[in-house]
Amino acid sequence: MQAYNPSSISFSTDAIAHFVNMLNQNKNSTGIRIGTKIAGCSGYEYFFEYVDSINSDDIEIVEGNCRFYISAESYKILKGSHLDYVNDGLNKGIRFKNPNAKAICGCGESFTL
Repeated sequence: MQAYNPSSISFSTDAIAHFVNMLNQNKNSTGIRIGTKIAGCSGYEYFFEYVDSINSDDIEIVEGNCRFYISAESYKILKGSHLDYVNDGLNKGIRFKNPNAKAICGCGESFTL
């Protein structure tokens, strides 16, 4: 694993609570993988998945009672981001404030670098 600068990716307390709840529902997981993939109408999408095994290029972030794993490639795209949990009527979920995203599609699901 690589070194992590804690000022480069941040989480709101609501986001941490959301991820703790996710991990409580899947006790066999080591943590949560946060990443990006080429998809969507704008080029990239964010994704989350449970971590069963840690990759050698993963960067580990420990916040609260959560362990997050981000690949070195996704870390380049996510660096400087702030993750928040938003509960706005029907729109509930994690929102990224990513300074590297140049544009976000109309549905908010994908972004351009």
